[in-house]
Amino acid sequence: MFSSPCNPSGSVYTKDELEALVKVFVKWPEVYIISDEIYEYINFVGRHESIAQFAEVKDRVIIINGLSKGYAMTGYRLGYIAAPVDVAKACEKLQGQLTSGANAVTQRAAITALLGDMKPTHDMNVEFSRRREKMLSLLAQIPNIECAAPDGAFYVFPVVKKYFGTTDGITPVNDADDMCMYLLNTAHVSTVTGRAFGEPDCIRISFANSMEKIEEAMRRISTALANLK
Repeated sequence: MFSSPCNPSGSVYTKDELEALVKVFVKWPEVYIISDEIYEYINFVGRHESIAQFAEVKDRVIIINGLSKGYAMTGYRLGYIAAPVDVAKACEKLQGQLTSGANAVTQRAAITALLGDMKPTHDMNVEFSRRREKMLSLLAQIPNIECAAPDGAFYVFPVVKKYFGTTDGITPVNDADDMCMYLLNTAHVSTVTGRAFGEPDCIRISFANSMEKIEEAMRRISTALANLK
């Protein structure tokens, strides 16, 4: 199971990288591949590449997707899979016992999104690219933080471990969990601990917000971190 573009790092698999993975998967025919592609339209480095394009593994790929990211339809809560028929039928049996189905308004909105003009999605991606550049430039001004540029999605995943073992005189910051709580309580900015994603040296910060709020949030984070000694 993997995602591309990835949450939280923003990494994007190239076609060559996916092809290299396929060469491994063909050796293990009993392995199914779950590919989370919900951020496919938020990509800053080129066209989206899916592992399902390779005939050798196509019948073993389960694509996870939805409308909340690429179409900014978060509140509608509609996702879907593309999978071999036997897998889809098995999922249908399970899903049918958990939910009663998507409501009619959501279904009509999904039809409009999937069959409609892609210009709003393209324009949104351009705006996300601007916000990414702003976020990275502001992070670069904060001492003791390292951050790779994300190739997709709308998060940065900076390394903040150099602040571990510090305090503002009241609150100790010993790990990423502490850092997130410190920023929430002191700077009033919500972030997510990297420990939730298996990377305890990082925190996740979203730039799915207005430029003004991004600038204000980063100003608050910078001030809060400057108080840690």
